[in-house]
Amino acid sequence: MEFTLVKGDRFINESALHSYRCSDRGLLLPFISEYTWPEEVRSTLYFIGLLYCFLGVSIIADIFMGAIEKITSKTKKVYLTQSGKDDPDVIEVRVWSDTVANLTLMALGSSAPEILLSCIEVVGNNFNAGALGPGTIVGSAAFNLFVISAICVMCIPSGETRRIKDVKVFAITSVFSLVAYLWLLLILVAITPDVVDVWEALVTLLFFPLLVLLAWLAEKNFCGVKKTETAKQMELGNFEPGDKLVKDNQYFRNGHLDRDGLVRFIKEVKKYPGLTDEDAAVLAASKLVESQSHSRMWYRVGAVRTMTGGRKTQPQLSMKLKENIADKLESVYNAMNEHPDAPTLGSVPTVKPHVNAVVDFHAASCAVMEDIGKFQVEINRTGRVDNIARVRVETLEGTATEGEDYVAINQIITFEPEEVSKMVEVEIVNDSQWEPDEEFYLRLSLLHEREDREGVQLGRISIMEIVILNDDEPGVLQFQRRGVLVKESIGTAYVPVVRKNGADGEVSVKWRTIDRTAINKKDFVGGEGVLTFKHTEVELNIEIPIIDDMSAEKDEHFEIELFDPEGGATLGPINRTAVTITNDDDFDTLLSKMMNLTNANMHQLQVHHETYKSQIKDALNVNGGDIENATALDYVLHFFTFGWKIIFALVPPPGFLGGWLCFFVALGAIGVLTAIIGDLAAIFGCLVGLQDAVTAITFVALGTSLPDTFASKTAAVQEKHADNAIGNVTGSNSVNVFLGLGLPWLIAAVYHSVNKTTFDVASGNLGFSVGLYTGLSVVCLGLIVLRRMLPYFGKAELGGPNVPKYLSGLFMISLWLIYVLLASLQTYGYF
Repeated sequence: MEFTLVKGDRFINESALHSYRCSDRGLLLPFISEYTWPEEVRSTLYFIGLLYCFLGVSIIADIFMGAIEKITSKTKKVYLTQSGKDDPDVIEVRVWSDTVANLTLMALGSSAPEILLSCIEVVGNNFNAGALGPGTIVGSAAFNLFVISAICVMCIPSGETRRIKDVKVFAITSVFSLVAYLWLLLILVAITPDVVDVWEALVTLLFFPLLVLLAWLAEKNFCGVKKTETAKQMELGNFEPGDKLVKDNQYFRNGHLDRDGLVRFIKEVKKYPGLTDEDAAVLAASKLVESQSHSRMWYRVGAVRTMTGGRKTQPQLSMKLKENIADKLESVYNAMNEHPDAPTLGSVPTVKPHVNAVVDFHAASCAVMEDIGKFQVEINRTGRVDNIARVRVETLEGTATEGEDYVAINQIITFEPEEVSKMVEVEIVNDSQWEPDEEFYLRLSLLHEREDREGVQLGRISIMEIVILNDDEPGVLQFQRRGVLVKESIGTAYVPVVRKNGADGEVSVKWRTIDRTAINKKDFVGGEGVLTFKHTEVELNIEIPIIDDMSAEKDEHFEIELFDPEGGATLGPINRTAVTITNDDDFDTLLSKMMNLTNANMHQLQVHHETYKSQIKDALNVNGGDIENATALDYVLHFFTFGWKIIFALVPPPGFLGGWLCFFVALGAIGVLTAIIGDLAAIFGCLVGLQDAVTAITFVALGTSLPDTFASKTAAVQEKHADNAIGNVTGSNSVNVFLGLGLPWLIAAVYHSVNKTTFDVASGNLGFSVGLYTGLSVVCLGLIVLRRMLPYFGKAELGGPNVPKYLSGLFMISLWLIYVLLASLQTYGYF
């Protein structure tokens, strides 16, 4: 009687072994002899194992991407001589081109499971072709182009668009994505039917460096070099704005937080109450992360960590900070979240009066009598006045109730060129019941359409409080408090003057500064002025610029006095206030603390780890140790992926040997896990009656493409351009063919050539699948081109008007369904 040794170290009769279904489909599996189990149990376990291994390959791919990020972030120093300076300026330039990095290491990182699956299948089948690897590559390409593009088109917020920036690179990768599959048809059907020769496999592989070379030439604009300044050509070569200079006008310089940038940030955020230093550091890190350009790899790592409950790549604001800002910085939030240049939570938009029209209310607060009926509120436009500026004004409830105390407003205000003031009519509802003073708010916001947002921004007073009171007196004018304390570095001191006991009619009051230990023109910019309260306005600010000489001084102060009220108003008891300018001896200490806190936040947001300690800490803790902001879903995902995280935490961190050691070890781990996924998919498909070709284009293709799906969706929403969303899809699909089929086919073809045999690749199922996908991809790419050209679609690849946007997305998804359906029917011999 013959016996064979099975993986689980059990001797089983060989004839009995072959009597069980799917007993010969695995290369490494099964680890235990489960052939006698019910097939329903086996198929369920293999399906669960397949899903679990998809999570595992996503986690090791996260570490693999970290190694790639470490490798591609390498820079070199360029020295520039400057006239009048002894020391040259130093600029650090990235060694890796973005296009080359995307098409080589990053494409390998995202496509490694498909490529390795194809290689392992060929080697495991004694250098004979299989159906699972090629099917996965074609199925993944179909899912990427049709479904991911559809999701990216539809997920853009209403009225917004995203266009591809590097059109030449996208055109080259699109053409190559078609050429790749047309070439496959030629070698499978026309040149040498059902046989792949060595030269055919070699040409397939050589398409890869050709693609990289042409894409790099397009990125450098070699076909149409722009003119640059001669001096810069002599010193730097043809640097384009897209060449990522590490030294740029941002907060970072040479990888560290820029001191001057942080000083400006602190000056701005410290104007608002309730922010601790820790809060400001999180806000600074958040602004820094969002203001930087990100690669597709960054979004993919973020998507994987969201799927596995890992450390997020974006700063997470605590609930305490969110509530604090929601209560005390509502005007800042609205200006910030709705401003096209400052989408980041916590950033305060910089006023650019020479570039933008700045629109805000005339005053921060006003009070009206309940029986006033209708009254006018003034909205002013400053800064740029030669363009049309549109903003939305709407009411927000406070203690006053919409409909019962006032009539709701939601309208668009249009400033024509040279128009600097508009009036909005507000109506108060008068009832017969006594009520205490109540308030509601008027809010300004920018419109959603991109053309209406360009050249327009909100000013400092974007929310106005309206108090409903029962008083018709002109009021009493006085300072809000007897003393004001400001930092020398504040920039401008805002000293509030309030109008109490009435707000009827227009009144004014003069003010002047009085030197004490602080001297006008030396420590502050003072003088005299007039504050004019329009009808119903109850609070205005005197703005005094503070001169920051950044020198150690004692506390100094000056006074502001109110005098000569007009319009029937009188002065209140607090008609003089002292403004104390505190010295900034402790400013350097504060700045040092802020820089350390911000750098700590930024360090936590790196996609790679420098040490084993930080890598293992991330693996052990949910949300990378940020327990406060971990959600229930994060805990669930962390629980299910904990085993994988611990195993892969043993991979050398990217901080070792410049990331290359981690690169190769992680690549090997992906290979082992991919071999297991191949076995799981083959045995599962066999148990449920699916052929390998169908299993490949459905379950395996979807599982390997999910991280890219979430990454593309996030990039589509957050980026200003569509390159990181769909621009890399065509390049990735090309690389899949050139490496995923070219490399294993070359190995197999060489093996068979040495052994005087032929490398047979059946053109039936694979040829039909490739031909079908090629035809449908031409249709899909044609739609993307039409979306860019036609105003009906918004003249952009992504987003646009709602109806065309959703019709485009549904059409692309229908192309994928047609591909899966027809390819599956052909596999089962229906045509």
